[in-house]
Amino acid sequence: MINLIKRYWKYLVFVLAILIVVVFGYFFYQKNNTVSTPIVKKLSLSKQENDSKTVFVDVKGAVNAPGVYELDDGKRVIDAINLAGGLTDVADTINLNLSKKLKDEMFIIVYTKDEIYNYKNNDEKNKEITCASFECVCPDSKNDACIENESKKEDDANDSEEKVASEKISINTASKEELMTLSGIGEVKAAAIIKYREDNNGFSNIEDVKNVSGIGDALYEKIKDNITL
Repeated sequence: MINLIKRYWKYLVFVLAILIVVVFGYFFYQKNNTVSTPIVKKLSLSKQENDSKTVFVDVKGAVNAPGVYELDDGKRVIDAINLAGGLTDVADTINLNLSKKLKDEMFIIVYTKDEIYNYKNNDEKNKEITCASFECVCPDSKNDACIENESKKEDDANDSEEKVASEKISINTASKEELMTLSGIGEVKAAAIIKYREDNNGFSNIEDVKNVSGIGDALYEKIKDNITL
């Protein structure tokens, strides 16, 4: 036996060295694999956290804990109020849309019953900030949680339409200089429009402008949205 060891000791040392390398390699691999696993989980968690958006809202008034709160995107006004400790005993939410979705930097005011009552009975209240169903009001037009009055929306739309109409050029009353502000209408055509309306007691509809010398279908299409009677 001893003779065999002496004879083949070099081979035995070589085999032993290989075994040592294999064992150390195995433990090294296991150690690295164990360490890397939590890192992967942590990175995955961070990505998930980044994908989750939040908004900050300022809740004031008749709540138990006014302040700035962070909520998940998609939450509602009622969620912000609940996070702020809920409503106080004197709160009145009749003018608020509690189901309204939150947005970043939203400003929410919960009024008291007395504030709503006093504002409703104030003869000098500003009609423009009425924001409920014809029976209650929002004392602060900056309150993002308020219900918008549908009649106010219609009034705003009508005002916008009237403003657009007032910016159009009247082919029956406009001066030569005003007519010349229309695309494709120079001094000669502006003078022709004025002469036509004088000779024919004005235009009865805007399409009659095509009867003016020098104004055809192509030019009419360019100016029709900018003229009125």
